Amino acid sequence: MPVIKELFIINTTKKKKTEAVLALKHIPGYKNDEEYNRHLAAIVDSSYDAIISKNFDGTITSWNKGSEKMFGYSSKQAIGENISLIIPPEYLNQEKKIVEKIRNNEIIDHFETVRVKKGGEQFYVSLTVSPLKDEAGCIIGASKIVRDISSLKKAEAELIRANKELIFQKKEKENQAAELEAVNKELESFSYSVSHDLRAPLRAINGFTRILLEDYLVQLDDEAKEILEEIISNSNKMGELIDNLLSFSRISKQHVSMVDVNIKELVNSVVAEQKQIEPTRTINLTLKKLENITGDRNMLKQVFINLISNAFKYTGKKKQTVIEIGSYHEKDDCIYYVKDNGAGFDMQYADKLFGVFQRLHSSNEFEGTGVGLAIIHKIISKHGGKVWAEAKVDEGACFYISLPVTANNQ
Repeated sequence: MPVIKELFIINTTKKKKTEAVLALKHIPGYKNDEEYNRHLAAIVDSSYDAIISKNFDGTITSWNKGSEKMFGYSSKQAIGENISLIIPPEYLNQEKKIVEKIRNNEIIDHFETVRVKKGGEQFYVSLTVSPLKDEAGCIIGASKIVRDISSLKKAEAELIRANKELIFQKKEKENQAAELEAVNKELESFSYSVSHDLRAPLRAINGFTRILLEDYLVQLDDEAKEILEEIISNSNKMGELIDNLLSFSRISKQHVSMVDVNIKELVNSVVAEQKQIEPTRTINLTLKKLENITGDRNMLKQVFINLISNAFKYTGKKKQTVIEIGSYHEKDDCIYYVKDNGAGFDMQYADKLFGVFQRLHSSNEFEGTGVGLAIIHKIISKHGGKVWAEAKVDEGACFYISLPVTANNQ
């Protein structure tokens, strides 16, 4: 069975072919060539690949089970038919060129092409083609090993598509980064304008109003005095708002300097400062365990200043003020909280809390600029953490900040 001998040495040189055939023929356990060939035929027939042989006029002479499964034709249907049975018309010229190479005793290793199944479905295959010889060594046709690579080509196409998508996304990110840089420059320009151009007229308004109150006090009636005092108060609020906006814009550019921070010590200093601002108030303040953390000390101090001052502010109308500050661990995070029994808020508006100028209480009820919580959110985000709140109207609120715990914190 010369066909089978050639199929198993298909990727070897002429010298190696002879050695391979001799080696196979002298494998211990075979009584004769007939038994040896039967064994090889069984292996070929059980192959998942299609193994096909044809003569030079294109007639199919052998067709294994792998061929039946791949192309949908039984061996009875295929053997004796022309090889064009499984070749799309547009690939017949390619087949002719292959035949010429086979006549010249050339082995064609692993080239990709297209074949067609019974029913007309085309699919990608990898072909290895070698000359088919008779016992005298004369080339009488070709043997082919056909491997279905349609799933591989599909995966390859998907990979190309994914790469194109990644390139597109990369360009989009580069464009976004360029746009963001332009926006940041505009914000810097705006910040400069705010800090210089707006402060000057504010100082003038405040200064001239004070002159009126001091130098023309006798000539002013009570209503005029109240109006001038209101002007001073509002100009002071605008100055505070400008300061907060500048602080908010600076955080974006500010580098986070990571150090070990003693949160208990930090909170105690903030509480002491707040009590000095409101020395007459009686505060029922409870400090629970406060874990140390790695972070930017100045930034984290600003976070606790904002949280604790809010707790003092929003409990200002309560007869008895209760504030609790503590921390606990949850998975890989350390969670700090500031809880109070103050005004609280409606949870349906909780998503607005951390936006700039998003206030849930009017300035007539509680003073403020609507920037403090936005600053907290930005600082905690720069630390890779999260911030959220829980509350009920007139029953108080609890603000949480979650910071990732590093090896140094444990």
